[in-house]
Amino acid sequence: MLPHGLEELDLYDNSITEIPEYIEFKKLHTLDLSFNCIKHIRNLERCKKLKNLYFVQNKISQITGLDSLEGLISLELGANRIRIIENLEKLVHLEELWLGKNKITELKGLETLQNLRILSVQSNRLTSINGLEALADVLEELYLSHNGITSIEGLRMLKRLRVLDISNNKIESLEYINQNENLQELWASYNLLSDFGNIEKECKSMKNLLTIYLEGNPLQKTNESTYRNKIRLILPWIKQIDATYVQI
Repeated sequence: MLPHGLEELDLYDNSITEIPEYIEFKKLHTLDLSFNCIKHIRNLERCKKLKNLYFVQNKISQITGLDSLEGLISLELGANRIRIIENLEKLVHLEELWLGKNKITELKGLETLQNLRILSVQSNRLTSINGLEALADVLEELYLSHNGITSIEGLRMLKRLRVLDISNNKIESLEYINQNENLQELWASYNLLSDFGNIEKECKSMKNLLTIYLEGNPLQKTNESTYRNKIRLILPWIKQIDATYVQI
């Protein structure tokens, strides 16, 4: 029997298949059920104080059972079987949403998340970036690596974005990236970027940009000996190129 006054509960890696019915911990703020065999999110209605909920690597195919958790701040659903972002309307205080390594094909169902600062949809099945308009004034970190994205046009309205990871996609141009004027870190490795002129045109006005990753793109592979110097000339204020800090 677990004490009712429990505030944190870690049930990580226990082969659990179901959340116990009528689980009731009135003071519980953190629950970790990662690395189990759970298929359905349910029986959490009485855990109304939950702030952090983790379901990494289970067998969840649908986002359900969260309506009563209006105080939730961080939700981790990575490495499941989710295809659609849905049923998050009541989570108006959510600040972090982690959905990496699922089967998601489009960004939607995020309109009511007006406190969302961090969104991760890495290693999914996205081919475009749409559906983020409602997060224009709140989103600060966006992780979209390892998808099939070909264009970043859908990012141009994200005025508060500080960190962007679009590595391992099929992007040929950084068009409109300069409209994300508060961007500090840009991870764009292993795409199809081949034109230094495009980097200069789109990034030369981005004075807040301190870190840029471009390794694995054609512009790096075909100019290995001069690549770093060219980036330094284009962005003389940059502090880090790929994994190496710039020496002044």
